[in-house]
Amino acid sequence: MSTGTPAPVRVLLVDDHEIVLAGLTLFLRRAAGIEVVGEARSMAAAIESAARLSPDVILMDLRLPDGSGIDACREILSDHPGVRVLFLSSYPDEDAVMATVVAGASGYLIKDIAHPALQQAILDVAAGKTTFDRSVAGRLGGELQLVEDLSPQEKRVLALVVEGKTNKEIAETLELSVKTVKNYLTNAFQKLNVSRRSQVAPLFMKSRGTKAGLE
Repeated sequence: MSTGTPAPVRVLLVDDHEIVLAGLTLFLRRAAGIEVVGEARSMAAAIESAARLSPDVILMDLRLPDGSGIDACREILSDHPGVRVLFLSSYPDEDAVMATVVAGASGYLIKDIAHPALQQAILDVAAGKTTFDRSVAGRLGGELQLVEDLSPQEKRVLALVVEGKTNKEIAETLELSVKTVKNYLTNAFQKLNVSRRSQVAPLFMKSRGTKAGLE
């Protein structure tokens, strides 16, 4: 049985700003326990790189030239549920945080974070923990915890509810039966302490609206 050093956490960096990407790459390649396996500067490149490189953690920017990091996160986790996505953004925006959590992200940090804290956050997320910028998490309070308690599939179903889709449309999108969708909704509503679909949108924020507000 091997007792050697654990394998480093494989990280994919996604950011459309060349200087930011270069700085992150330079730092993380020197960080203990972390291996930078690739870089991407667009949503399409992020999705392709995630499939090709099989990273443990994706450090994701919120805004990308051909879409949003939120949409990239949702699509990547749909195909690769074992990947952990950690957002690193310039915007301490509560709506954006909630939208990333609904998309399945494991954390949301602000770009002024100190290097040692970023390194530890990546290692924590790879280990299955969640991490959020204190200032935003403090303002969100219990709402953030409620969303974190949802399963990945419950988040996917509720994200589609927020988009206005019916149970039948959700079932077709996720390739589930309508009965299964109803079961997910029942469980999710209990966890969120809501009883109607209309109460979900204010809690989760529509990710499309969040993107528009940041552009």
